Amino acid sequence: MDWTEFAIRLLVAFLLGSAIGLERQWRQRMAGLRTNALVATGASLFVMLSVLTPDEASPTRIAAQVVSGIGFLAGGVILREGLTVRGLNTAATIWCAAAIGTLAGSGYFSQALVGSVAVLASNLILRPLGHRINQEPLRGSEVELCYYCSLVCLEKDAARVRALLLQSLSLGHMRLRSLHSEDLETHKGRVEVKAKLVTQTRDDELLEQAISRISLEPSVIAVRWRVVEQEFG
Repeated sequence: MDWTEFAIRLLVAFLLGSAIGLERQWRQRMAGLRTNALVATGASLFVMLSVLTPDEASPTRIAAQVVSGIGFLAGGVILREGLTVRGLNTAATIWCAAAIGTLAGSGYFSQALVGSVAVLASNLILRPLGHRINQEPLRGSEVELCYYCSLVCLEKDAARVRALLLQSLSLGHMRLRSLHSEDLETHKGRVEVKAKLVTQTRDDELLEQAISRISLEPSVIAVRWRVVEQEFG
């Protein structure tokens, strides 16, 4: 491989990686323009290294190592925020950028261009389609409703309030998943009792009646609850 071919392969990898990264940068993702350009360029350099030293390693072996190594970089952009996982699409885009760079470094320019178009189409065209699908209501069998209940009571009555809460939240189709209490650091002598119930049938009125009965206790200072839908199917 002469210097001209080396430069062309490197430039193609850089430009295609930049094109993929431009879309990520436009959406203000963590791995944007520079990250994807560097990933594609680096993958191209590794593959061309194997081409320049054919007796040491084949391009396919180097490409396999690139695929393995890029997983650590992609894993760094995946974040978990409570029940939500963010960054999966960006991580997949980085992985694809490495594949584009590998193709360009191997001299498969047309295939690298088609692959870049496919990646951009996935991020640009399928994105609004995914949002539209997410807006459709899920079937009842695919949704689990979680009721989160929380009450604040006096510490000396915490055991009795827990027992009362456990009794009141035995609501037929609702299943008690967890029940725990903890001292409030900001208010000495007070305890917060939390409970989580799960069901597939929403019944806010039934829960409100149970919580209202507990709130009548003299030792209960504050009561609140909320419901969250979670897909499990």
